[in-house]
Amino acid sequence: MKKLLLIALAVLCSHYLYPWGFYAHRQINYYAVFMLPPEMMALYKPNIQFLSDHAVDPDKRRYAVAAEGARHYIDIDHYGTYPFDSLPHSWPKALEKYGNDTLQAYGIVPWYIQTMMFRLTAAFKAKDQVKVLKLSADIGHYIADAHVPLHVCSNHNGQLTNQQGIHAFWESRIPELLAATSWSFLMGKATYIEHPGAFIWSRVLESAGAADSVLRIERELTARFSPDQKYSFEPRNGLLIKQYATAYCLAYDQQLNNMIERRMQQSIMAVASCWYTAWVNAGQPDLKTLTNQQFSEDDRREFEELNAAWLKGTIKGKDCD
Repeated sequence: MKKLLLIALAVLCSHYLYPWGFYAHRQINYYAVFMLPPEMMALYKPNIQFLSDHAVDPDKRRYAVAAEGARHYIDIDHYGTYPFDSLPHSWPKALEKYGNDTLQAYGIVPWYIQTMMFRLTAAFKAKDQVKVLKLSADIGHYIADAHVPLHVCSNHNGQLTNQQGIHAFWESRIPELLAATSWSFLMGKATYIEHPGAFIWSRVLESAGAADSVLRIERELTARFSPDQKYSFEPRNGLLIKQYATAYCLAYDQQLNNMIERRMQQSIMAVASCWYTAWVNAGQPDLKTLTNQQFSEDDRREFEELNAAWLKGTIKGKDCD
């Protein structure tokens, strides 16, 4: 009985200490730094730990700001069937057609990434180092989210098909199991994005097109595995918890034909290229001579408040996981 209580406590602790996707988000921002040109590496490489650690700030912000959740996803299937031609890609046109309440209710990630691109470009122009780093960390998160198929459909956690938990399975469990030992994230160099809006929407539509496979293959695999085979008690972050069994994870990854690795690789390339594009659009300022190089007390207080809100464990607004 005592052992069962300890296991239950471990499960609860793991939920509050390690929310879904933190590992992958940190890795994406980390590896994106190595794709930058030397002129940008001068700033980004010495601050790689900040960019990696704070890649998860937007997820923590969901526990403090009700409006934050909509920035992470889009339930694009609400707007019809693929390729969702009824949904304008222009924010003003989408706003005119559907209204802000509807757009916020079903998610705004493709438009919000473009907003963050403008803000990052402005921070580069202002030569404000603190803003550049904070915005770079944040935009990396939203770009990565847009590459997750379950962030681009209304059945975001399999809740409509009795597949609860698939979001964490796809976005967290498998990357944690395979990324460090089996996947490669050292790729080429960041490229300039001529039309950021079109680029972002193409990635969103790719994610939307993959959502059915993500859900269907998991259902088919479940039919082949008994519950004892599908789940097992295995260590995670130093704790013994019930989670998807390693054999089940490997079978799912194989059936997906390495989709998760590819989407992480594409996320890394997209993050680096968006950082690079914002810098180029700002006139390629010398990043060795930026102003406002030290985080203020207000900045530190903001980070502490985000962390405290996250540790309380109550998401404000819609939960997109």
